Amino acid sequence: MGLAGTPAFHEASSGLEAIERVSLSAIDLMVLDLNMPDMHGLEVLAFMRSHDRYRRVPIIVLTTRGDDTARDAALQGGATTFMTKPFVPGNLADEARRILDRSAAPADAP
Repeated sequence: MGLAGTPAFHEASSGLEAIERVSLSAIDLMVLDLNMPDMHGLEVLAFMRSHDRYRRVPIIVLTTRGDDTARDAALQGGATTFMTKPFVPGNLADEARRILDRSAAPADAP
C-alpha cells in the first residue's frame, strides 16, 4: 500500500525487471503477462511459486494468449486466475479486489 492506505502500483517492462521489483518491495498481488522480453511470464510465475517469500502472492495472468495450452500452463504453474486481452479494466479491478478480499479473510471464514 502507498500513503494513507492507497494502493501503490509498480510496473515492469520485462520478466527480469518484475523479479527485481518484487525483491525490493512487498507486493499484495501481481498482474503478469506471458509474453515479455528476456524472460517468459511462465518463468516469472515459476520463480514466484518456488520462493517461500512470494509463494502466496496472488497472480493474475493477463495475456493475449487465450488458448487452452497457455491457460492450462499458467493455472498449473500456480496462477490464481487467467484473463485474456483485450480486457475491460473494471473487470480486472473487480477480479483483483475479489482475490485480495478473499486472501484477507480469516482461514475459518465461511
